[in-house]
Amino acid sequence: MDCLFCKIIAGEIPSRKVYEDETVLAFHDIAPQTPVHVIVIPKQHISCAAEINEDNSAVVAHIFEVIAKVAKELGLENGYRIINNCGEDGGQTVKHLHFHILGGKKLSEGLVK
Repeated sequence: MDCLFCKIIAGEIPSRKVYEDETVLAFHDIAPQTPVHVIVIPKQHISCAAEINEDNSAVVAHIFEVIAKVAKELGLENGYRIINNCGEDGGQTVKHLHFHILGGKKLSEGLVK
C-alpha cells in the first residue's frame, strides 16, 4: 500500500510525534495552518470517515479521547478546532482517516481559519 500515513506509522517516514499508543499516532503537521496543528490517525488503515463501521468505530472513539488528552497537553485550554476531510470533494489529500487539531490562537467562525 502506498499510503503516506501508513509509512509514517511504520517509521519509514519521520514525524514529530506528540502521542503514540498501540492504536493511535499523533504528530505535528509539516505545514501548520495555526500555531498548534497536530494530525491524529488510527494505526489501522481506514481510508476515510465513510468507512467507519461497527467493526472499527471503537478506534474512532479512542481517537477522540486522544484528541482531548493531546489538546490539554499542548495547552489548548481556551479551545481548538477538529477537522476531518472525507473524499476528494471534501478536500481529503491523504486517503487515511485523520483528524486535524488546530489551535494556539483565536480562530474565526469560518470553516478553516
